[in-house]
Amino acid sequence: MKQFVPATYSPPIAELWVDGPFQTLPELGPGSPNEQARAALSALTIENAFPATLDQDAARACLSGLWLYHNFMDPSHTICQDLQEWYGSYWHGILHRREPDPANAKYWFRHVPSNPVFDLLPLELNETGLSLPLLVVETTWDPFKFVDACEAERGTGSTSEFRCRGIQLVEFQLLFDWCYRKATAG
Repeated sequence: MKQFVPATYSPPIAELWVDGPFQTLPELGPGSPNEQARAALSALTIENAFPATLDQDAARACLSGLWLYHNFMDPSHTICQDLQEWYGSYWHGILHRREPDPANAKYWFRHVPSNPVFDLLPLELNETGLSLPLLVVETTWDPFKFVDACEAERGTGSTSEFRCRGIQLVEFQLLFDWCYRKATAG
């Protein structure tokens, strides 16, 4: 992915990722809902956000991810719990990791097989220097180790907590990008 470029997405989606009032570094916990984004999120539909949608579930996964990115846990959960593919389980795992409900997060990550995000994430983290020593990532991502790292660092205010938040942002972006491309065959 090299660089996350919101402008490559449809305008209603891009505005929810760009710098400004909607830009955020996701909390490791549930965080406070970004009320400035609520109206834009509520206005999103598959029809207005995904030109020429080829995969409805992947489009719904993107919507779940956007709600989660802006700390709206319930709408995100409502969407992702009905998705049958691995990427729905992935969003579901992230949501429960942030809730925090680590056992439930790990349950959902057990439903996520090897996938392109797991393969790309270590490369992205190594390039950005965000890897944590305790997450010795060689070639594939270990979501279980990351659940444990988030549990250990959440609320500490430490450098490691902010690194975990940065890692989580890269994870969000990679998963969102993959789902968007699948939804639109972009």
